[in-house]
Amino acid sequence: DVQLQASGGGLVQAGGSLRLSCVTSGFRFNRFAIAWFRQVPGNYREGLSCIDNGDGLTRYADSVEGRFTISSDNAKKTVYLQMNNLNPEDTAVYYCAARRLRNSRYDLWGQGTQVTVSS
Repeated sequence: DVQLQASGGGLVQAGGSLRLSCVTSGFRFNRFAIAWFRQVPGNYREGLSCIDNGDGLTRYADSVEGRFTISSDNAKKTVYLQMNNLNPEDTAVYYCAARRLRNSRYDLWGQGTQVTVSS
């Protein structure tokens, strides 16, 4: 079975840091891209960052560039999102998702993990 398990969310004060983990199984890790998204209830789902597990290329949304860092451990089939200098606007449910490198759409999703940043 294909699985993506996100964890690492929690409550943190503004200016603090969290590291999210996305543990995957059931697919060829290095043939997929993994991305992090977030969503506030009632709002659209925002793409934050992605990593190509074939060549290691990463991309970031403007809203998190310079504060968030995505990384990948191929041996553990896990992708991380290091989040620094968090602010209350970062409060959301965070999701990881996967797509085959040849596809453009993320079609494998994990459950979310809640991140709450207090002011």
